[in-house]
Amino acid sequence: MTVRTRIAPSPTGDPHVGTGYMGLVNMVLARQHGGQFLLRIDDTDRTRYRAGSEQAVFDALRWLGLEWDEGPDKGGPCGPYRQSERTAIYLEHALMLVKSGHAYRCFCTSDELAARRAEALAEKRDFRGYDGRCRALDPEDAERRAGEPHVIRFKCPTDEGKTVIQDLLRGPIETPNAELDDKVLLKSDGFPTYHLASVVDDHLFRISHIIRAEEWIPSGPLHQLLFEAYGWDVPVFCHMPLIRNADKSKISKRKNPTSLLYYRDAGYLPQALLNFLGLLGWGGPKTADGGNQEIFSVDDMLQHFKLETLSLGGPVFDLAKLRHVNAHYLRELQPQAFAQQVRDYLVGDPAYLEALVPLVSPRMETLGQFLHVADFFFSDVDHVHPDDRKLKPGSVKRLVEGLVPAGVEPEDAWFTLSQLSGALERLDAWTAAELEQALRGPGAVALSDWKPRDLFMALRVAISGRKETPGLFECLEVLGKSRVLGRLADAMRVLPAPGKKRLKKLEKARDARIAGAATEASDA
Repeated sequence: MTVRTRIAPSPTGDPHVGTGYMGLVNMVLARQHGGQFLLRIDDTDRTRYRAGSEQAVFDALRWLGLEWDEGPDKGGPCGPYRQSERTAIYLEHALMLVKSGHAYRCFCTSDELAARRAEALAEKRDFRGYDGRCRALDPEDAERRAGEPHVIRFKCPTDEGKTVIQDLLRGPIETPNAELDDKVLLKSDGFPTYHLASVVDDHLFRISHIIRAEEWIPSGPLHQLLFEAYGWDVPVFCHMPLIRNADKSKISKRKNPTSLLYYRDAGYLPQALLNFLGLLGWGGPKTADGGNQEIFSVDDMLQHFKLETLSLGGPVFDLAKLRHVNAHYLRELQPQAFAQQVRDYLVGDPAYLEALVPLVSPRMETLGQFLHVADFFFSDVDHVHPDDRKLKPGSVKRLVEGLVPAGVEPEDAWFTLSQLSGALERLDAWTAAELEQALRGPGAVALSDWKPRDLFMALRVAISGRKETPGLFECLEVLGKSRVLGRLADAMRVLPAPGKKRLKKLEKARDARIAGAATEASDA
């Protein structure tokens, strides 16, 4: 069997560290067996599509050194490699299932489904995802109504048996058929759901191993049933453990920067990040004393890595560990190579340096002042007061003035920064004018009950560590989206997060403000 693996990121934002993690494992397995590693862009969710995200995926993976054999920019025998360009293929395959009796047309509207769901809830009946109303329609009648708005649903088994998928790491995973419901395969707009598109593509691309995050385990039974309904061979399933924060929660940008581009822009070496990702769940090559080798290359992984030996314990994304690994690689560089890395990082892109000139030159009297005026454009930001930096972990620390406005609880500041981060992440355009328009708009202001000057000061301090900088929106533009979001995440890590009750109260107040702002806008 030829080993063919793939990753299939969605272009909905900055490329995630999880994409790098999955990409590394998939690439290594393919290379170990002389197979092929594919990149597919799953862009059928047009509501969350972000312009530029696809190119960001290409840039991030290539910076890491994860090169694919087939993909949207390279082509290949199985193309196209963007799902949005394959809709005719999915329609054809959805109709194949309707014809074979494994799927059916469903004409229930969303309002009808909501009403039936509410009725079942009131009567304490199990509605699950869908009650199967259209399943009983006469196929010929349904075919005559094919011109009406409808979706195509998969006909799941209704017997008392179980659907079993074989997982390389977990063994057999059993799901009672009674827990399954008839999922939508083709939406009313003609676009496929993830389930149909993924299974069809994995077959047509001849994928031998589906290596993906454990969050897709609940979809495993449906995908297994789809492969069987088509009469296709089922690939090897391997559901990898999710990357976790130190508290074992799923990694999120609220506790760790999750963008691969952030780590590139923050000055991490790609070989160090790859080494760190390789440690997650695997631990590294075995040493003579039975331990694990902490520092290793991709070539070492190709020689020693075994997919089936991955630990199911959630690997922790430990920033301190990553910094330790990165420091090792920096120390290993020869002086000339180190100097080149520093030059590339500081002025590798002349356009970045040139963009700083109109911001910092009005604040300078000598060239020697440049590093003082512009330091936060290049270096990390420390949000803790200088006198408190050496306190033991757990000690109460004073924060840099301005990060938390007077009279505001630190937990509330954490919430406001998280809302600000989300608003910025949703922006496609990233120019000073558009950033100012978005952040001064009623929607952004309504995210908190702070005065705009306090909101902008907290943002200024979060990205720079100081209360006085060149123009805020110009700084945001030059720093770039990944750096800004990463520094907001850094600032949030020094603040205590609100508890569940407090968080719910803050979210309720936010929703009320947003609703009020929307009402005022419509009245105007």
